[in-house]
Amino acid sequence: MSVLVLTQEEVESLMPMNDCLDVMAEALATLARGEAFQPLRPVVRPPGAKGFMGLMPAWSQAQGYGLKVVCIFPENPARGLDAHQGAVLLFDRETGETRALMNASAITAIRTAAVSGVATRLLAREDSTELAILGAGVQARSHLQAMSCAGRFERARIWSRTRGNAEAVAAEARTSFPVEVVDSAQDAVRDADVVCTTTSATEPVLRLEWLKRGAHVNAVGSSIPTARELDSETMAAASLFVDRRESAQHEAGDYVIPMREGAIREGHIRAELGEVIAGTAPGRTRDDELTVFKSLGLGVEDLAAATYLYQRAEATGVGTRVDF
Repeated sequence: MSVLVLTQEEVESLMPMNDCLDVMAEALATLARGEAFQPLRPVVRPPGAKGFMGLMPAWSQAQGYGLKVVCIFPENPARGLDAHQGAVLLFDRETGETRALMNASAITAIRTAAVSGVATRLLAREDSTELAILGAGVQARSHLQAMSCAGRFERARIWSRTRGNAEAVAAEARTSFPVEVVDSAQDAVRDADVVCTTTSATEPVLRLEWLKRGAHVNAVGSSIPTARELDSETMAAASLFVDRRESAQHEAGDYVIPMREGAIREGHIRAELGEVIAGTAPGRTRDDELTVFKSLGLGVEDLAAATYLYQRAEATGVGTRVDF
C-alpha cells in the first residue's frame, strides 16, 4: 500500500479558491441532508502546555472517513508561522486503508475562507461593494482571495493591531479591487457591507454601533468558548447563522459568552449554513437585516477538501507516493 503525501505548496496549487467554494457548499449541504457524520472535536489541553491539539474526524456516505489533527499555537504568528499546524488524513472508503497525508495549514487556510465566501454569497446583500478585514494573518490573506471570488467588491479596508502586518497583507493581495490599510477597526468597518473578523483577539474587536445597517459579518478568528471577536450587542441584533449548531453551542465564545450574559437565548441560531444551501431554511430576508455567520471549521470540510485534493493529485501526478 502507498500513501499520497501533499505539501503545503502542492495543496495550494491543486485547490484554487473558486473551486473550493463549490466544494465547501456541497460539503455543508451534504451535512444538512444527513449524509455525513460530524461529531464534536475532542480537544487536548495538557496543564502548562503552550498550545493545544484538536482532533476533527468526519465521515460521509460518498467519501468515507477523514481526520484532521491540528495543533493550535497562538504564539506562532510572532515566529512567522501559522498558528495552525497539523495534517489531514484520508482513508479508503471501502477498506479503511490510509490513502493520503496532507498539509493541514494550507487546507485550513483555504477551506475556512472558502466557507466564508459561501456565506457571503448566501447572506450578504447583492449590492455589497465595501469590504472590511480585521486581522492580518493567514486567514486575512485567504479571506481577501475568497471575497474576490464571492462578491463584486470595489474596495477593501484592512486593520491590524500591528500596522506593518496589515501593510504586508495589502501589498501581497491579489484582488480586483484596491486594499487600503487603516488605523482602527472602527475605520475599517465604517460603511462596510461585508466584514470578516480574522483576529486572534480574546475580547471584542467589533461593536454593533460601528456596523452599517444591513451589513454581513463573517466571524472567523475565535474557535474556543473563552474568546470572542464580536460584542454581545452585535450577536443579539443579528440573524445568526453557523456551520454547525452543536459546535457553536459548545465551542464559540461569540455565542457562549452572550448566552451566559443573557444577551441571547436558546433558539437564537437561525440556521446552519448547509440548511440555507439545501433550501430548508431561509437566509437574509431584508436588506436592512444584520447577518452574522459564525465559523468554527468542521471535519466534513476537511474531508471534502482532502477528497478533492486526492482526486486532483491522481489526475495530475502531483504529490509523493510513500510505501506504508
